[in-house]
Amino acid sequence: MQKPTQKIKVFIDTNVLIAGVNSVTGASATILDLCEARVLQMVVSRQVLIEADRNFAAKFPQLVGRFRQLLHHLAPLMVEDPTPESMEKAATIIDRKDAPILAAAQNAKVDFLITLDKRHFLNPKTRQKIMLKAVSPIEFLQFFEKLFLED
Repeated sequence: MQKPTQKIKVFIDTNVLIAGVNSVTGASATILDLCEARVLQMVVSRQVLIEADRNFAAKFPQLVGRFRQLLHHLAPLMVEDPTPESMEKAATIIDRKDAPILAAAQNAKVDFLITLDKRHFLNPKTRQKIMLKAVSPIEFLQFFEKLFLED
C-alpha cells in the first residue's frame, strides 16, 4: 500500500466528536488526537458543530468547555453546509435526516467519512454502502495502522 503524499482528509460526524470528548481512550479520541497533531485534516460542516454543541449543552453540560477548547485546538476545515440540491440528491439514496452529512462529505471531497452510525450510510433498499469510505473510527484506525506502520 502506498503512503499518501498529502494529509488524509476526514469528515468527522457529530457522534465521533461526542464520543471522542467523552472518552479519552477510545478510537474516536485517537482520531481527534491525530487531527489535533495535524496528521489528519479534519473536515466538518457547520451543521456538525451546531449539533455537537447542542448535544453537549443538553446531555453533557460539564463537557461544553472541554469540547469548545478542543475545537479551537483542532482548527478543523469548516465546509459550508450543502446546498438544498445536493441534499435532495443525497436524500434519494439515504434517509433524509442523514443526507446533509453525506452531501457535505461528498462536496468536501474527503478521503473518509468517519461515523459511529455507519449503518445510516447504507442504501436502505440494497443495504450497500453509499459512500465507499464511510467507516467507523476503529475501521479507520485499522486502515491507518496498515498504511503507516507496516514496512
